[in-house]
Amino acid sequence: MSDHVSRETPPVPVAARGVFGERLELAERYAELLVDQATVRGLIGPREVPRIWERHLLNCAVVTDLIPTGSTVADIGSGAGLPGICMAIRRPDLEITLVEPLLRRTKFLDEVVAELGLVNVCVHRSRAEELHGKRFFDVVTSRAVAPLGRLAQWSWPLCGPNGEVIAMKGASATEEIDRDAKDLERLGVVAEVELVGAEALGSVEGPGAAVTVVRMRRVKS
Repeated sequence: MSDHVSRETPPVPVAARGVFGERLELAERYAELLVDQATVRGLIGPREVPRIWERHLLNCAVVTDLIPTGSTVADIGSGAGLPGICMAIRRPDLEITLVEPLLRRTKFLDEVVAELGLVNVCVHRSRAEELHGKRFFDVVTSRAVAPLGRLAQWSWPLCGPNGEVIAMKGASATEEIDRDAKDLERLGVVAEVELVGAEALGSVEGPGAAVTVVRMRRVKS
């Protein structure tokens, strides 16, 4: 990968203003850090650079449409900060903990948090299961971390009494729910597929664009 590719930040799409509003400048700086440092360090693949806004920043940010005001959020397996950093930029009312076990990733995340001045974010180096019984959150998020059944086992114990899991998934979300139904049942969790951000993303990706998430909630007795 050439230096030119690693530092070529794509133009900001018009939709980004609607998604990030007055915090767009922070999102732009984060995009630069992803394209530059995250790519150089192997946290983002070079092929992702041209679609850093559409596939990453905007897709992650719109998931906050589902999160209540003032929520505590754990983003497990945060990697380069997707979706957690995007959520924190768009929603400064959220208190976000980025949970990531790998040192090279947490170093990058610490740098991003400091660079952007994100006072609503803390970085915690550990595996999600190491926090079981110690920390509880209103919402637990993740993106491309693990198959749904395993992800539920890692995520659900971090949810508070009225908490929920919001996992970013792709077109196979329904199949994953069906496949891992027994694991979800053992945890006392009901899962459903939901689409979010169609209006915001439509102008960028075309009509019908939306982010697919799986929401997991406690089974009502």
